Amino acid sequence: MTEARAVARALDALRHGWAIRVTGAGGALDLLPAETGFAQPGVYAAQMLISAARAVTLKLANQREAAVPEAPVMIHGAEPFSLRTARELADPALDLARPLRGPFRAEPIEAHDAAFAAMEMARLAGILPAFLVAAGADVAAEVAAADLAAFKDPLNLTIQARARLPVHACEHAEIIAFRARDDLREHVALVLGTQSGDRPPLVRLHSECLTGDVLGSLKCDCGPQLDAALAAMAEEANAGGWGVLLYLRQEGRGIGLINKLRAYELQDQGFDTVDANERLGLPSEARDFPVAARMLDLIGVQAVRLMTNNPAKVAALQSVGVNVIERVPHQLPANPHNARYLATKRDRTGHILGEGNGLG
Repeated sequence: MTEARAVARALDALRHGWAIRVTGAGGALDLLPAETGFAQPGVYAAQMLISAARAVTLKLANQREAAVPEAPVMIHGAEPFSLRTARELADPALDLARPLRGPFRAEPIEAHDAAFAAMEMARLAGILPAFLVAAGADVAAEVAAADLAAFKDPLNLTIQARARLPVHACEHAEIIAFRARDDLREHVALVLGTQSGDRPPLVRLHSECLTGDVLGSLKCDCGPQLDAALAAMAEEANAGGWGVLLYLRQEGRGIGLINKLRAYELQDQGFDTVDANERLGLPSEARDFPVAARMLDLIGVQAVRLMTNNPAKVAALQSVGVNVIERVPHQLPANPHNARYLATKRDRTGHILGEGNGLG
């Protein structure tokens, strides 16, 4: 079995609630996902593995190893963990209802590589990053920490299909679909106008947003940004240039649809976008920019004029070899439902937003 295939099988196991064995330089961990797991006879779980961010929420951050401040935390309770108690600890929706938990103590983690890999695999599977360390569990898949690099290698991505696709913004458009063999996510590029090697295209990286793009959510600016990007690219095409929209299957900035909706629930309790993600134990930015770079390379784009308000996105693309010759601002007016979301982008994640979007 290839390394990438081993990761794919382990991700499938996590989504189905089966235990996996993760190995690394420091040892192995048998892990049952707290969110999706189901009871198995004979399973004993004296410990739980949680993310560093979740440990902060549970007031356990001061117990983690000082040498590795962002390391996952292994906790031990007064009694063995059941799936019910594990889920209560993993799910931030219960934090207000059950503010007092524990006491717990953090224990040293010898299998550091396996612990870090488990947190990343939880994110890729779209589940909460919390596991029962389950002695005696029936292990459905085994994966090495080093296998993640092979699974995430952008060179796995290839063009699978392309076709003419007239769209509302521009009738002269082509859609190109990309897929990696062991990853079911299908990214697409929409090329508006006639591709030219002499003129860098206007490019927009747009992460999938079901709620904003399809359902018209007012909690974010994704739908209007998508429409405005296509309109700008159509103007570019009409003027003899061209544009490329990369539609990346990375819902919720890489945390997945269900976790994004959990973050929405926390936002309704008063937390901003960044704090909501941290309470979930997840990063506020987890998008895979090397995938975007690979897509551009496969369609022959070496230099871009990037539509974004986020300097970090420019830096991320440049770090993986994309020549960003210009950052093109992409500001839209705020509405009463997303004003705080946009302010958080400006104040906490470095987006350049000003009077042009109602946030001056």
